[in-house]
Amino acid sequence: MQVTYDEKADAMYIALENMKPKSVKQTIALNDDIIVDFDANKKIIGIEILSASKNITKRELGTVEKIRA
Repeated sequence: MQVTYDEKADAMYIALENMKPKSVKQTIALNDDIIVDFDANKKIIGIEILSASKNITKRELGTVEKIRA
């Protein structure tokens, strides 16, 4: 599992599998801030959290690998 945070987009991504972008076959938005990615076998392979700073404490965000755009 890998957790990354893009400060510019304020988005966190939790990759549950070592995946390639092409491996995402379906994406479902659970609400305005939570998006779930599935592979061809309908297995969850990633979760994106938008507006992450509103949904996750600053202390928790501080421990996540940052992505630089």
